[in-house]
Amino acid sequence: MNNPADRLVAVAAGKEVPSEVHQQVLDERPVLEIDRFSLWYGTKQALHSITMPISHNKVTALVGPSGCGKSTLLRSVNRLNDLVPSVRITGDMRLNGDSIYDPSMDVIDLRKRMGMVFQKPNPFPMSIYENVVYSLRIDGENSRGVLDEVCELSLRGAALWDEVKDRLADSAVGLSGGQQQRLCIARAIAAEPEVLLLDEPCSALDPIATGKVEDLIQELRGRYSVLIVTHNMQQASRTSDYTAFMYLGRLIEYGPTTEIFTKPILRETEAYVTGRFG
Repeated sequence: MNNPADRLVAVAAGKEVPSEVHQQVLDERPVLEIDRFSLWYGTKQALHSITMPISHNKVTALVGPSGCGKSTLLRSVNRLNDLVPSVRITGDMRLNGDSIYDPSMDVIDLRKRMGMVFQKPNPFPMSIYENVVYSLRIDGENSRGVLDEVCELSLRGAALWDEVKDRLADSAVGLSGGQQQRLCIARAIAAEPEVLLLDEPCSALDPIATGKVEDLIQELRGRYSVLIVTHNMQQASRTSDYTAFMYLGRLIEYGPTTEIFTKPILRETEAYVTGRFG
């Protein structure tokens, strides 16, 4: 396939195309293993036999054109697609060895093991403090000392403590959009998730707020296992350790971010990350 478009044309024609997964990815300890995972919305197949490990305590970015299946794959990790009546899946995902799609898996317990941050900030209509400690409250934790400690640690972890420490009792909906999104990340990490899922967390933010959230993701590197969907190539290159390029529901290439952006195996990947298509 000499033409960079050849493999993508084959994909568009519905042909099976092998994924290029770099050895460095396979050498990492996985927190999440996606194993031959396919998903259909009714008769339309959205994901085609995706197999990829997500590395422990690293940031992994999913990139690709709109409609390539990035968000569908991310939402499948905490089974949000279960809410869509026409969805059917094959294959599996394993979170630290536990099958996410095993019939015995309690979905509520599963979601407690993950943090999810959406495109638009969604603070709860309660105080900043109560937003952060929400997950502990629903688990029955009432010790003020414990709640105070988790609140401060989580807000510090989300680079928000200095901005809000004097107004923890104020409503979270009064924060700016960028502050709200960092609050949502603080709320997610307060539960000490095994994996943190970020679905285009900056798409509704202005450039300054985006920069602060990107700085935060950099801070989380090495401390949390993060899977982020982004349509912003620069954001993926700045914030992630590993990058997976998807196209029309298929994994095309997956490797260290520096290699994906500077010396990918496939010409198709190079064409996408340099903006020649997509």
